[in-house]
Amino acid sequence: MKPANPVSASIPDALKNFDSLPDSAIVRDKVVAGLFGCSVPTVWRMSKDGRIPKPVKPSLRITGWRVGGLRAALSAA
Repeated sequence: MKPANPVSASIPDALKNFDSLPDSAIVRDKVVAGLFGCSVPTVWRMSKDGRIPKPVKPSLRITGWRVGGLRAALSAA
C-alpha cells in the first residue's frame, strides 16, 4: 500500500472539485485561500477591502463564500 501524498491529502475536496460546484454552493476560507493562492488571513483582508465578495453566514457557526461570486472575482482578476 502506498503512503498517502501529504500534499493531495491537505487539499480540500471543494477545491479539487471547484469547477463542478454550482454557483450557489458555499465554500470555506481554506478553499478560497487555495483558489487565490494566499493565506487564510489574506482572504479575510481581501474580503474586507472588496477584492473578493463578502462572506455569507448560512448558520451561526459557519461562514463561507458563494462559488458564483468567487468565480466572478477570479475572472475579473
